[in-house]
Amino acid sequence: MAEETKKKNGFLKGAATIAAGGFIAKAIGAVYRIPLTNLIGGHGLGLYQMVYPVYCMLLTLSATGIPSSIAKLTAERLERGEGDKPLFKTAMKLFLIIGLVGSLLMAGLAPLLSAAQNTKEITAGYFALAPSVVLVSAISVFRGWFQGKNEMFPTALSEVVEQVVKVGFGLLFAYLFRGNVVRAVTFLLLAVSLSELVALLVMLLLFKRVPAHRKLTDGGGRVAMKSVLKLSVPVTLSSILLPLSGLLDSVLVVRLLGKYAADPVALYGLFSGGAVTVINLPVSICYGIAAASVPSLASAKARKTEGKKSGVKRKLFFSLGVTVLVAAPAALALYFFAEPTAKLVYRNLEGDELATLIGLIKVFAVSALTLSCVQTLSACLTAQGKPQYAALAMAIAVTVKTAVYVALLQNPQISVFGLAHATNICYLVAFLLDLLYNLRVASKQKEK
Repeated sequence: MAEETKKKNGFLKGAATIAAGGFIAKAIGAVYRIPLTNLIGGHGLGLYQMVYPVYCMLLTLSATGIPSSIAKLTAERLERGEGDKPLFKTAMKLFLIIGLVGSLLMAGLAPLLSAAQNTKEITAGYFALAPSVVLVSAISVFRGWFQGKNEMFPTALSEVVEQVVKVGFGLLFAYLFRGNVVRAVTFLLLAVSLSELVALLVMLLLFKRVPAHRKLTDGGGRVAMKSVLKLSVPVTLSSILLPLSGLLDSVLVVRLLGKYAADPVALYGLFSGGAVTVINLPVSICYGIAAASVPSLASAKARKTEGKKSGVKRKLFFSLGVTVLVAAPAALALYFFAEPTAKLVYRNLEGDELATLIGLIKVFAVSALTLSCVQTLSACLTAQGKPQYAALAMAIAVTVKTAVYVALLQNPQISVFGLAHATNICYLVAFLLDLLYNLRVASKQKEK
């Protein structure tokens, strides 16, 4: 009992550490939007968000699946008494190569992507943001390694550093180029690359200062890239579906809204850069729970205690329960306090734009709960070695989302709110499927 309590406390401490880092980072980002929107306006914010779907997609391919997959593999090796050095070296080489390919791909496709989005003026923005892809790949390997050792502070610190540097340079550039929206947006995207560079340097410093007994150790044999990819590819496929959907949205939604809206880019910006940013604040806090779930469940699996009461299923429900306890009150608060939240974060918005944003936050508030749960349940599937199920669930959910908003956006009376409703349905479907798959996988584990 004492051992179980100790493990739960360790889980909560790790989750709280990453949650605190995520909250601080997102809070800084949310406050950042106040002066930023004032300097570049709704149209500038829309241009800024047009680049992000492509960036997120490439980032997901090269980095998003890394922390959870490396954390799982590290935790399992340590539980079996094997060294983590072979795994770390293989993962770093592999994902640096993949990240570099992603950076080059983003830069190479920049003219075509900006043309497809009917915003050729943001081509330079793609070039400015491209280096971030390879930088985040390296950062993610470090984060996964630390998380696998139940060291959550480096992840939290690097997230905060990223935001502080991005905000500092971003506001400086936005102010210097406030008379030229396109140039301001380009340098804002450059600020993101600079922030990732600084975050990588911080991770390198933390890595070198790790106490001797926690440094890389040999043992357990060589780790092939194939074994790392076997787990990380399904995780990546699961993660890439949302940014891929966002890329499709940035093209399709703007074109659909353009049939009747005077400024469809601004409307899209209010949802993707406004409502989504607000909703992601509680989701980012719950990311700590998802991150802590991976080594917890992976270690249990390695010990072959899945069939016991204190095994995988119990840890699964504990993780989900903590997520609901955090996310549900946040969702309710966003719904009932949508207006003061919008006015606080986006003070320069007024009239129809402000009213639209308030409405979007109210409609979208429920996703603070469902997306947080999806995040945790997907991590649990990864820890149980079944990330492909999370990918399948998200694929089905994204397909439903696209079909729903294509139908709803035909109606000018619904307008951009159709995208919010469709996204709510998307996360609800993903949540239900992820829960079903988790219970099925846990039930199939060998009873002890």
